Amino acid sequence: MAHTCIHWFRKGLRLHDNPALMSALRDCKQLYPVFILDPYLHNNTCMSINRWRFLIGALKDLDCSLKNLDSRLFVVRGKPEDVLPKLFTKWKVTKLTYEYDTEPYSLSRDQNVTALAKEHGVEVVYKISHTLYDTDRVIEENNGKAPRTYKRMQAIVKALGPPKRPVPAPTTEDMKDVKTPCAENHEVKYGIPTLQELGLDAAAWTLELFPGGEQEALRRLDQHMKRTGWVCSFEKPQTSPNSLSPSTTVLSPYVTFGCLSARTFWWRLTEVYQGKKHSDPPVSLHGQLLWREFFYTASVGIPNFNKMKGNPACTQVDWDTNPEFLAAWKEARTGFPFIDAIMTQLRQEGWIHHLARHAVACFLTRGDLWVSWEEGQKVFEELLLDGDWALNAGNWQWLSASTFFHQFFRVYSPVAFGKKTDKNGDYIKKYIPLLKRFPAQYIYEPWKAPHSVQQAAGCIVGKDYPRPIVQHEVVSKRNIQRMKLAYAKRSPDSAESPRENKSLSKKQGVKRKIPSVIDMMKKKDRKSN
Repeated sequence: MAHTCIHWFRKGLRLHDNPALMSALRDCKQLYPVFILDPYLHNNTCMSINRWRFLIGALKDLDCSLKNLDSRLFVVRGKPEDVLPKLFTKWKVTKLTYEYDTEPYSLSRDQNVTALAKEHGVEVVYKISHTLYDTDRVIEENNGKAPRTYKRMQAIVKALGPPKRPVPAPTTEDMKDVKTPCAENHEVKYGIPTLQELGLDAAAWTLELFPGGEQEALRRLDQHMKRTGWVCSFEKPQTSPNSLSPSTTVLSPYVTFGCLSARTFWWRLTEVYQGKKHSDPPVSLHGQLLWREFFYTASVGIPNFNKMKGNPACTQVDWDTNPEFLAAWKEARTGFPFIDAIMTQLRQEGWIHHLARHAVACFLTRGDLWVSWEEGQKVFEELLLDGDWALNAGNWQWLSASTFFHQFFRVYSPVAFGKKTDKNGDYIKKYIPLLKRFPAQYIYEPWKAPHSVQQAAGCIVGKDYPRPIVQHEVVSKRNIQRMKLAYAKRSPDSAESPRENKSLSKKQGVKRKIPSVIDMMKKKDRKSN
């Protein structure tokens, strides 16, 4: 039977390594490539202009690639549960394909859509290609629990073997018998929205440093893979948080939106490493992809993963509710130039180095302001181009020493940490030009500069630039004691040793949840792969 098929693009905004798309092309006479602007996911309260711009760039690029195959992208507005059944009827659809997504909202949405598809007699096929491995399989291998340490994760994936190899992008040969029906008013009805249409302020646009799209992702990947020496010696902790141009690959936004397949990245690295001496996980580039996998698996296996309450792995901390502190942090008004420069870069460019993220996350939570990591998580989700649900929640728990990381007494200094890699404060001068005339000795602590120096720099602290919001030396000591108390009250489940977890004995037996429609489909899909 020749199908009329919708391939539903969500995160996998690419043609390469898209097994669900390839599945759509099998026995297909008509293909409708669809992207749905879901009001739950795509709205101006949870997406910054940089994220919107990246998404629109990715959709334009995808549409262009589809046009090269005599197809088109159909952008539809509305809730998937509302719009898909209408399209099933309108286009006489018999098959729906998509890339599997592990986020709680996505799982619930996909279960609803699968039930609706069944009602309409539409076959549903999905494939796992956003992660390196099937996260449920990793949990299964760990006796039904998400690994709580990176070492345990490494042991499991070693036993599973390397990730599957990526599948090639469809060719004109694959598309030769497939048509995409397209009306003349396609742009009016199914066109890609502009930023203006979305009501986003053109005056707020800054230079786009990281344009969205698969072609840009592959170009950047090629560029980095040519630097074989750099790739082989790469160690994430040794890269600089405040270099004026990124000291890492900045491929994370492309992997987040699925413009670049994580498996493609993995296997390209494997080719570069072949026969050469190279760094290893956790610090290597392979190691970074495994960190991603670690947090994805944790987000599937730990309930309420993006919250403190109801999260069995998370230390329950009596965080303060302090809207003034939170606003000062978010708006780069803490009075600590290193912190404010990072938060300015984040808002302007949508990306900051991972060690810079460490510094501002520690400062907001256990280090200085004692504000909940959940608040920081929301800000990053809005502003980061690579604001990924699982990674964002996992990293905030780690940096607030709530889950995974337990050395709460190790606090980043908002002054000394930045000085290690940028003594002159060039990074601060770039993002806070108000301070650019301060001498290097005062650039990290302008409040210590004599009044005459402040006058000469054209910036009076307390008037032109804020005084420090807290006394770091005082509050950080107090907060360590508060963390100590929180740790003393932890439940045994969340108080796992920072050393290696002991895996559950198979004899212990693990309660299995009742399989959902999605679970049963995944089982079937694993057998067919």
